[in-house]
Order: sequence, then C-alpha cells, then structure tokens
Amino acid sequence: MKMTNMSYVTVAAISMMIGTTSVLQAGGGIDPAPVAPVEVNSISDILSNGKYSLQIRPRYEFVDEDNIKDKANAFTVRTVLRAKFDALGVDGLGVELEMTDVRNFGFDNYAPESAGYSVVADAEQTRVTQANISYAKDGFVGVVGRKGLNLDNQRFIGTVGWRQMPQTYDLASVAYKGIENLDIMAAYVWQVNRIFDRDLGGLKTPDFDTNTVLLHAAYKVAPELTLTAYDYMFASKFDHIGIRAAGGTTLENGVKLKYMAEYAKQADASLKESSEPFDDAKPEQDADYYRFGLSGSHYGFTAGACYEVLGEAGSGKDSFNTPLATLHAHNGWADMFLATPADGLEDLSIKLGYADKTFGMIFGMYHKFDSDSGSVDYGSEFDVVYTKNVMENVNMMLKGAIYSQGDVETKYVDTTKYWVMFDYKY
Repeated sequence: MKMTNMSYVTVAAISMMIGTTSVLQAGGGIDPAPVAPVEVNSISDILSNGKYSLQIRPRYEFVDEDNIKDKANAFTVRTVLRAKFDALGVDGLGVELEMTDVRNFGFDNYAPESAGYSVVADAEQTRVTQANISYAKDGFVGVVGRKGLNLDNQRFIGTVGWRQMPQTYDLASVAYKGIENLDIMAAYVWQVNRIFDRDLGGLKTPDFDTNTVLLHAAYKVAPELTLTAYDYMFASKFDHIGIRAAGGTTLENGVKLKYMAEYAKQADASLKESSEPFDDAKPEQDADYYRFGLSGSHYGFTAGACYEVLGEAGSGKDSFNTPLATLHAHNGWADMFLATPADGLEDLSIKLGYADKTFGMIFGMYHKFDSDSGSVDYGSEFDVVYTKNVMENVNMMLKGAIYSQGDVETKYVDTTKYWVMFDYKY
C-alpha cells in the first residue's frame, strides 16, 4: 500500500495510549462505558475546544573533521505548530495535526545545502509531520495517520528528535492498557518519513515505502522492575527480536539506582516488500545485540557506566544495525557510528553529572569504541552538555563532542562538533 505525502500514517507512543476503563455495573456484570456525544455547533466550537502548541528552536552547529571537507557552520531554526481536536462530537475520537518548518536564513555553509562542507543533517524543508485520527475506549487506543513513535530508549524505534526535522511513521496501530501494569502495542508501517524527504547532497536518507510490523509489550513486574519483549519485523531486511529488563530503586542511604539489561537477535526477515519475490528479498541474518547499564544518583550528582555491543555479521549478511533508531542518542554525539561497522561495535561508556534546579544540569560522557570481532581500535569520544531554563518556557543548551580516531586504517577521522541551542515551547 502506498499513500500520498499528505496522508502519511503513524502511531502514538505507548506511554500516551491510555484509554477509558470499563465500568463495573451493579449485579457483577461488566459493560463498556457509554460513548457520550459532545455537541458541536460550528467550526468555531471545534477550534475553541482544541489544544495548541508552538515550538521555536534556533540552533548553531559547528563541525570540524580532519579531512578535505571545509568546516561546517550551520544556523537553523525549527518551527513546529501542533493542534489537537475532538472529532465529530464523539467522545474518544480525536484529530492531531502538526506542521514542521526548518530554515537556515542563508547561513548555508554546510552539506547538504552547499557542496564541499561537512554534513549538518538539517536541510531546509517544510512538512506535515503529524496528521492522524485516534479513537480511545475501554483501555484500547487505535491510531491511523502520520505520527511520531518512540519506543523504550529509542535504540530501535525513534523520532530522531535531535535533528530539526523529525522522523515519523505512516502506520496504523492498536494499543491496550486495560490490564494493570501491562502495555501492549501492535503497528503496521507502510512508510517511513526520514529527516530528509529526498536525496540531498549524496545523503541517501529519503522517505521509503516498507511493509513492516512492530510488536511491543511491557509488564511492570514490581515497582523496581519492568520487563519488555518486542519483535520488530523490518520487511526484506531482518527481524529484531529482543527482551529488556529495566528499573530502579532507592537504597537506605538515599542513593537512587537505575539499572537495565537488554538482549536482541537480528534474524532473517519474516516479511518481504510487496514488490519483491520473497526468496530474493530475504538476506540471511545472524547478529546479536546486548547492553548493560548501571547508574546512581545522590544529592544531585550522578555517575554511571554502560556496555553495549552491536554484533558482527557472523554467518549472516549484515552486522547489527538499527536504522530507525534515534541514533544520535547512542554511541556518541559526534555521530561517527550511524551505521555499524561490518566487524561490529563495542561501546564502553562512563558518565558523570550534576543537576540542580537553580544551576541547571551538566554532565560528561566518555566512550571507548572497539570492534566486536578482531582487535580494531575504533577510537574514543568525550561528550559534554549543559542545559538550563533561562526564562519561562525557554531552555538553553550548550553541547560538544570530540571524537579521536583509533587505528589509522579505519575510515573514522578526528571530529569536533559543538552546538548552541535555545528551545521555546508554548
């Protein structure tokens, strides 16, 4: 199935999918809550009952790579207008619309806007980034339309919110949260709307058709532990089948601990693209993923460590890759490893930080990168960020990333990036 650009379909995030519950009637029977009509007399009534939001996010980004490319200097502004309405006077039926615009106002000394410069992946463009209809009843929520989707820590499915133009999904979904502590979601995706809507400057990240199914279930076993299982079936590419355990607790001395462990298998694709013969569109896959993390915080200070492995190709075609993830949030902010090397990637990281309502938040992170197979040194990286609310509805961010190359035979070179950003939300 292929939709036009203005009819993209996406799914709501699981945490937002909470519907109305059943009502226990006298005599012990269970009847669904009645659907109450809402009187709507005119378009002005609909508009007056809507919820509106505005975001303006100006950002300066600098990139310096140790190669022949010129240094990039990009000034971009993201403007987002969003509206939500009740629909047709039916309780539980809603419509969401969102428009996103990215402008550089002529400050285009960066690729893909100008050739010869390092890449800053924020091209000028305007899109309808969300346009969907939802219906919620008795713990079920169905969504049809274009919408962002973030699952768990966005390691597999995310909106790439760091970039000025988000990634959204054309899909239909159903979610259920009618059982205490259990969230279930299933979605069918037929289009992925990338951060670029076309090939730009040799960057091959345009929108693409797909035939993908996402299955996700999370169960809160105890206040200190949530178990999650998922199967993300990327048509004609691979399946990601995994389990995740995450939670937190507070020790007697007041230290707050957070912990997580995750394993996933990249297996042969269960689904194919509708236009391809199945045998030709089913490459063999055999790669593993695992991640372990532990952090503690006390009196505003935080320290933590994480070990993550995206496995080598093994006997299959590809190393472990997560093409629909919010990749900037993982493996360093310099974005050196948006695609996993063929021999896999090990990322050992530590972080230290401090947060205070008056001071703001600052933390630094150190990464050491190596191959999963062999003994390739993929370098190291130091990241630092400081954020603070400078006035009502306005947040400031200062952020930097310094990557140092490892073995000279790799394609990864010394890279420095830094950002200055303000974020206004109303």
